[in-house]
Amino acid sequence: MDLNYKRIVIKIGSNVLTRDDGLPDIERIEHIAGQVAALKEQDKEVIIVSSGAVASGRSVLSSVGEKFDAVATRQLFAAIGQVKLINTYSEKFGNHGLLCAQVLVTREDFRDRLHYLNMKNCFGILLQNNVIPIVNENDVISVTELMFTDNDELAGLIASMLRADALIILTNVDGIFNGDPSLPGAEVIRYVDPSFSDFSSFITTRKSQFGRGGMVTKSGIAHKTAKLGIAVHIANGKTEDVLLKLVSDEVLNTCFVPARKASGKKRWIASSENYAKGVVQINAGARQALLSSRASSLLPVGVVAILQDFKKGDIIKLVDESLHQVGLGIAEYGSEKASALIGLQNQKALVHYDYLFINPDIS
Repeated sequence: MDLNYKRIVIKIGSNVLTRDDGLPDIERIEHIAGQVAALKEQDKEVIIVSSGAVASGRSVLSSVGEKFDAVATRQLFAAIGQVKLINTYSEKFGNHGLLCAQVLVTREDFRDRLHYLNMKNCFGILLQNNVIPIVNENDVISVTELMFTDNDELAGLIASMLRADALIILTNVDGIFNGDPSLPGAEVIRYVDPSFSDFSSFITTRKSQFGRGGMVTKSGIAHKTAKLGIAVHIANGKTEDVLLKLVSDEVLNTCFVPARKASGKKRWIASSENYAKGVVQINAGARQALLSSRASSLLPVGVVAILQDFKKGDIIKLVDESLHQVGLGIAEYGSEKASALIGLQNQKALVHYDYLFINPDIS
């Protein structure tokens, strides 16, 4: 497999950047900065999605009164920690003559095409000026229902938005195992084909010690990102020179093999599930056509019902007769017209193939 990646998004998990006592691992950050500097010397563009702000805040303000709830305490640690974390990155990259910039985002920043493109332009100007973006969720203002699942989800969205060649997820294990890693005989799965989706049979649901997500979450996001045409690697961030070894194909990891590159519109649609305005139920024939290898649009003849109203240009969810989500798309016309055309043949597509994203986990 060709690993000659030009643009790489690197997601660094909490368990990589945090010591066993819960405090930041400064030496690890320094080691990662050195590896990124070496990648830059190979003329690669690097974007970092970094966890660790809450741990950094905890290291500065270790004692907090019991009168604060969990959300308030997290906001407190994040607000303090974001300053400390970005200053640490700035110092370590500065030692290699590199500049970095902090980019704080929330799920709301992906809510419409204009915000999406503005954010993309911000990253573009940073990369053009050889600045390394350090991205994190803005935990200070994010509330539970609007938070990303974890930084893996954020990293996948950033990689998709920037048309990265690869997303590298650094965690504290060597990759995805074909069984419980603590049991004898369990081995790392080296390659995951785009057509594979059943991870739950052998992946533990246990979450990381300091992060919000587990390997099931990582696998789902990696699979979705690979379906958009981006290679995804899950590797052990505590392995010496893991980044340099990975791009040289010299370290054990799990690689999600990328499918064909998706268009910019499809990549935005894939990131917009939480902002879908309508729901359309389709029949078995339409489901089969959309899941086939042929390029198929959703026609009114394949629609069973309009379950939630929408306007022309809205993102809509497509669900089958069991209400399982099949995909997302941009409506070519509103729900009033769509209702009048249900079941009719030889009508204009409700969702054109060019503006349709199929859920990678559907089968």
